[in-house]
Amino acid sequence: MEFDSFAAGQRGTLFWHAHISWLRSSLYGPILILPKLGTPYPFAKPYKEVPIIFGEWFNSDPEAIINQAMQTGAGPNVSDAYTINGLPGPLYNCSAKDTFKLKVKPGKAYLLRMINAALNDELFFSIANHTLTVVEVDAIYVKPFDTDTLLITPGQTTNVLLKTKPHHPNANFFMSARPYVTGQGPFDNSTVAGILEYEDKLRSLASAEFPANLPQEVDRQFFFTVGLGTNPCSKNNLSGTKWNKGTSILGAESHPLHLHGFNFFVVGQGFGNFDPRKDSKNFNLVDPVERNTVGVPSGGWVAIRFLADNPEAHTSWGLKMAWVVLDGKLPNQKLLPPPADLPKC
Repeated sequence: MEFDSFAAGQRGTLFWHAHISWLRSSLYGPILILPKLGTPYPFAKPYKEVPIIFGEWFNSDPEAIINQAMQTGAGPNVSDAYTINGLPGPLYNCSAKDTFKLKVKPGKAYLLRMINAALNDELFFSIANHTLTVVEVDAIYVKPFDTDTLLITPGQTTNVLLKTKPHHPNANFFMSARPYVTGQGPFDNSTVAGILEYEDKLRSLASAEFPANLPQEVDRQFFFTVGLGTNPCSKNNLSGTKWNKGTSILGAESHPLHLHGFNFFVVGQGFGNFDPRKDSKNFNLVDPVERNTVGVPSGGWVAIRFLADNPEAHTSWGLKMAWVVLDGKLPNQKLLPPPADLPKC
């Protein structure tokens, strides 16, 4: 699908997704907004642009999973794998053939348009022995900076420049993502991997003069798997605090905050309790990053500024439990009627 125009002034990477219950878990895709014709990027033009979308894979029907959670009151079952562009990679059982491979040429610059379409988990991403240069977040250019590891929360997009090595004609490198988990419940503690594959890989001569003596039969096969417990022990203690008196947040975890329909400025961020007298003095009011999604640190805080002229907010976990703003009584409090030519179901 191609559009001639999009939101005024926007250019960069966004994404679309289904908005019906947990169909969002598998129905999504990138939105790439190109600059106006003749308008260059504020950085060197890349050799190639590649969308990288992180997602989650469930062996069961996602609708059945969320419905079960709604009946029991517990959290939904965790995903069985993470994916890169829909592929889980070689680190899961019997999934080696379903591995995303990014073929690159030595000495080139690639623009990776990265999207975290996972439902619940923030993800760390890195490429072995390579540096990433962040140039854009949530369709807003930023001052470029280099990093080896990138943290991207659900709903966020980040564009990075990848400069390939000048002399690696025979090398492969892992690109991987794994969750940043701060909650106390079970989570998908696994790693999704893809392969950065340099062109012109070395191959054997495989000739009569230089035969490739590869064994054709295998006498013994080995398979090793390592896992850690996913259900931590509960914290049992007696503090003497009466019920509903000064109860602290016991399940503090890092969580994405998204304002649907417009952007905001991240003026501050930190750990611990927010101190308005001290922390407000350190707000960045000169060149704060502009985003539409931000990760609130575990046991910490984020300060944002925005113009509240477009009310509506949601998270994927809340689609089944969302608060709906109903039409008001007055004409200026009602939603506009649908267009007359809108196709009916």
